[in-house]
Amino acid sequence: MSPLLLMLLPLLLPFAAWPLARHVLERLAPAPAVYVLTATALVLAAASVMSLGTAALTGLLTLPALAPLAELIHPLRVPSGLIVLPMAAAAMGALAISTWTLTRWTVRQLRALRSATREADHRPTVGDLCVIDSPDADAYALPGRPNRVVVTTAMLRSLDAAEREALIAHERAHNQGRHHYVLAAAELAARCHPALRAVRTAIRLAVERAADESAARATGDRRLTARAVARAALAGHSAGSPRSARPDFAPAATTGPVPQRVAALLAPAPRRRAARWIALPLACCAALSLAAGAAGLVAVHHRVEVAQGEESG
Repeated sequence: MSPLLLMLLPLLLPFAAWPLARHVLERLAPAPAVYVLTATALVLAAASVMSLGTAALTGLLTLPALAPLAELIHPLRVPSGLIVLPMAAAAMGALAISTWTLTRWTVRQLRALRSATREADHRPTVGDLCVIDSPDADAYALPGRPNRVVVTTAMLRSLDAAEREALIAHERAHNQGRHHYVLAAAELAARCHPALRAVRTAIRLAVERAADESAARATGDRRLTARAVARAALAGHSAGSPRSARPDFAPAATTGPVPQRVAALLAPAPRRRAARWIALPLACCAALSLAAGAAGLVAVHHRVEVAQGEESG
């Protein structure tokens, strides 16, 4: 297989990830689905970045002006220079855009996290529960040391006592599952390859479904949890009021496709299934992508050694 094809495979395989991820999301219990989808997204993102970097390096080393910088005796010889150079330029552009958008998102989210943390620090806390006096109905799991559950007074007024218990159990499940790391990883993957944005959506839904199921077990009432999720989402979107300051990776009970989550809670609890079989196609896709990216890198490294005179062509 040519190095060019090996570089292309990791860029094409993420487009096949969405239908496979949807299958995993539909068939697998939410908690294991979270980790299967997240691990796959990270592997596919890493393979695509590796491929883009390899393509960019290959193109740069074919230029006579840059070859001496890598201690090459002669510029890198490739069979299809008219394809490699435009591909290298496109790869460098894609890497630059990904780096820029990821940096902007990271700075914005860190600012939001600091703002939300300062706001919570100035409010009384009972255990891990922090109540903020605000007309905006919101509730979310705030990462930090310690992790906290932040609920606004408007949200508390929108729910009855039992629904509040279910809502708080939902947010505690997010903190216990360290879902803020999962959501941050999903965002990182989506910034590395546009096809992984759909997988990011699946991960967000899986995270909310996992917290929903945990809350249903904690309260012992699936219908109560479904009602709490529905009413919290309705309160959070009423009057078009802006949400309270929080980063995107701070999971909230009002996010995700709420009708789909409510329907799942009104259905019987998901049964345990053999994760290794359901996730196998998705795992194969990720493994093939990583293997192709690594093989392409090894092939280019061999060409570099030839150009340096360390090996014969």
